[in-house]
Amino acid sequence: MKQTTNAILMIRPVAFRMNEQTAVNNYYQKVLNGLLPDTVNAKAQQEFDAFVEKLRAVGVDVTVVDDIIETDTPDSIFPNNWVSFHEHGDVVLYPMFAENRRLERRDDILDILEKKGFEISNIIYYNAAEEEGIFLEGTGSLLLDRANAKAYCALSPRADEELVIKFCQNFDYTPVIFKAFQTVNGRRKLIYHTNVMMCLGETFAVVCADSIDDEKERKMVLDHLKEDKKEIILITEDQVNNFAGNMLEVRGKDDKRYIVMSASAHQSLTPKQIAQLENHAEILSSSLDTIEACGGGSARCMMAEVFLPRIHSIA
Repeated sequence: MKQTTNAILMIRPVAFRMNEQTAVNNYYQKVLNGLLPDTVNAKAQQEFDAFVEKLRAVGVDVTVVDDIIETDTPDSIFPNNWVSFHEHGDVVLYPMFAENRRLERRDDILDILEKKGFEISNIIYYNAAEEEGIFLEGTGSLLLDRANAKAYCALSPRADEELVIKFCQNFDYTPVIFKAFQTVNGRRKLIYHTNVMMCLGETFAVVCADSIDDEKERKMVLDHLKEDKKEIILITEDQVNNFAGNMLEVRGKDDKRYIVMSASAHQSLTPKQIAQLENHAEILSSSLDTIEACGGGSARCMMAEVFLPRIHSIA
């Protein structure tokens, strides 16, 4: 199994704003005072378009689909939470914590990928778990080490342990389950998504070990990474607040590897950390300030990796 792909799905926003339904446990979201909703959406679109342009310029195959205004889905820009695409033609649809995020699941997006030459042979539906109040938000919750068949997951109101185990049984992954915390008004609160505090590349891992309060759990996570010979690059909680954990390694032209992150994540890194990352791949960063502030997510959340097999290429 490959750990990285050249193909990415991204959703261009039409009604982007701070989602009041997700703010209850995403403590990274902020209200941008003094900005009209249309201004916030326009800024998000500008950031999105510039980001897509940078990815395409280095040869990343980006499929852009426009969001639909009628659904009023402010977080549609983060598709990796509701869908994941796998090497044998499997597509997984996930149960979403916020009711208005459930409207992001669209069959026509799968049709667009098929028309582009990707093969979908099986759709696995976990989303019925929503009716029982059980959630697992895609590769926001599940950090997949595809090459070593391990699924790292920080439990939260958006990541149910039993559903993590079910996923691992279905896909023959080993679950690596723990709890990760952030400090909110002096109290330790669960981090809503694993991919905020951790990133897995082919040969490296970025992780905020300080957010794993339980020493045994912290050791277990680090031991798994060491066992798989990943270079561990530790980041601080302050860097997590700048979305330094929310990176993704992708492949560009001629299979060249890039570590994609936001400008704020890049600026928060130390020269030593940057040098460590650059030993593995070239850094590609783009300004996502509005998206990060209102959405509480960053570069990695905006990219749903497409590992589906290609039947043929359609221009």
